[in-house]
Amino acid sequence: MNSLHLRFATVAVIACAVGLLGCQQQTVPTPPPDTRAADEAAVRAASAEWAKVAAAKDLENTLSYYAEDASMFPPNLPVVTGPEARRKMWSTLFSPAELVFPNAATKVEVAKSGDLAYEIGTFEESFKDAKGTPVKLVGKYVVVWKKQPGGQWKAIVDIFNTDQ
Repeated sequence: MNSLHLRFATVAVIACAVGLLGCQQQTVPTPPPDTRAADEAAVRAASAEWAKVAAAKDLENTLSYYAEDASMFPPNLPVVTGPEARRKMWSTLFSPAELVFPNAATKVEVAKSGDLAYEIGTFEESFKDAKGTPVKLVGKYVVVWKKQPGGQWKAIVDIFNTDQ
């Protein structure tokens, strides 16, 4: 009889333990804070600063806004990937006389994950061609930004083309 009571007591203790484990409150992971508004402001600020250094034909600072593996998609040319290829492309873009090319972001949207964003905008480019004739181009662009490990936003895709 003692062994029957011992078995019953053991089963009862195990049942209680299982029941208590099932009653424990489940912790729901707290979602990360929504930083999209701050990230959008950071991307807009980076874009505005990038536009300033590019307008000043500051090659090194212009290139500093790209992530290491970023690609450019210039009009009517192959994809440009890698630091040296981007340097060569920007040197070419900066070469026309009296070059002016303001741009303006019309939309910036940050992914809910907070690690990617895209920017769309317009630009007007004016310069003098090889014969000294004034040229004016109007176009649009898309830049995909990626937040870097240190929190800085860098361009990973840069697409631009004219409306003509």
